[in-house]
Amino acid sequence: MDEELLVRQMPHSAEAEQAVLGAMLIDARCIPEVIEALKPDAFYLRTNREIYETIYSMFNFSQTVDPVTVLEHMRLNGVYDENTSRNYVLQLMEITPTAANVREYVAIVKDKALLRRIAETAGAMTAMVQEGTGTAQEVLEAVEQRIYAIRQGRAAQGLEHISTVLLNVYDRLNELAASGSTVPGLSTGLPDVDNAISGLNRSDLILLAARPGMGKTSMALNILLHAGKYSGKTVVFFSLEMSREQLAMRLISGEAFVDNKKLVTGRLNEDDWVKIAAASAALNKTQILIDDNPSLSVADMNAKCRRVDNLGLVVIDYLQLMTSAGGRNYAGENRQQVVSDISRALKIMAKELQVPVLCLSQLSRAGVARSNKRPILSDLRESGAIEQDADIVLFLYREDYYDEETENHNLAECIIAKNRHGETGTVELQWLPEYTTFSSLDRRHTE
Repeated sequence: MDEELLVRQMPHSAEAEQAVLGAMLIDARCIPEVIEALKPDAFYLRTNREIYETIYSMFNFSQTVDPVTVLEHMRLNGVYDENTSRNYVLQLMEITPTAANVREYVAIVKDKALLRRIAETAGAMTAMVQEGTGTAQEVLEAVEQRIYAIRQGRAAQGLEHISTVLLNVYDRLNELAASGSTVPGLSTGLPDVDNAISGLNRSDLILLAARPGMGKTSMALNILLHAGKYSGKTVVFFSLEMSREQLAMRLISGEAFVDNKKLVTGRLNEDDWVKIAAASAALNKTQILIDDNPSLSVADMNAKCRRVDNLGLVVIDYLQLMTSAGGRNYAGENRQQVVSDISRALKIMAKELQVPVLCLSQLSRAGVARSNKRPILSDLRESGAIEQDADIVLFLYREDYYDEETENHNLAECIIAKNRHGETGTVELQWLPEYTTFSSLDRRHTE
């Protein structure tokens, strides 16, 4: 039995590893393609890994790669064995049938490396279960996180050299330069807001907060609809308050410009039906996913989002209704702890999924008592942690909500109270109550 264990190695293919190295030595033109696809740790056998690391670093320094230079560099790096290295390198070239099939060899090496990472995760999971340190929920969350990282083709955690990070930054800058759009992130559909916050950017936690009835959900649905229609990505809406049907009604009303009251009562004329049909057709083309389960935790949302392909945006309505990870409901004074746990988890989720997460939040009643009722950061319910974790905090405020006599009728303010990407300030928007949507002041809807 012991011998069997000694023989049982992790999945790898010595032949494919050798063929990849042989191909790179025979024909240097295939090196960029291989280096793009394989990290040194994809090679299981130490000798192969050492040769690949040598070629890898030579390529990064734009040095000529051939058997002679590779052997010389191995000698300099101290991984050269007088007796075997030279013969092994020459042998690699002999046994490689042709450099033309390098893609197939790379695919095999990659596949085996992936299997090893899966096996490692399985081993770690078994160890966690046997040690009995965490609850089933925690083990599941940890494992899902690692599996997701494997799927994304990146290490779950670990130190990275600044050079790799810089390459990613360059890629991102090239992507932005090529796209030619004025804002780097997803557009909200409101140009003034986009310019102020640079759009909705990857890994950002954006908080949209207001008193009840100010139009938080409407604003979130506006953004969701715009991203769903124009970003070409899948957008996910977690509604802990409204049902799917109510949300669909609101989306149709905003897209078709049919009065919301008519939709709710069903008193529709011929013209309205035509508009609704057109709006439904437009909505059908989008990748908008809705979940109206009222008792979700961040871990549940994260697990669901990990399974979505081409994810672009996550919207959550709203923070104070969420349950904490373990489903525990703390007594009143500990509610602050729950909310800070949730907001921290949301920020981690945004970083892991690498998409913007837009979360709605209620404001406390403190602001109502002030003479200037415009919200400020300290009005965030159970605020401290939310304020810290969010990259951007937006408040909605409508003067006519408190003072019906005001001349600023249906004028809304989007107050940018915190912004990691730029300055704070206020953007004015037009509120269209009958369609429950916001629009830019310059672009009022004309029938």
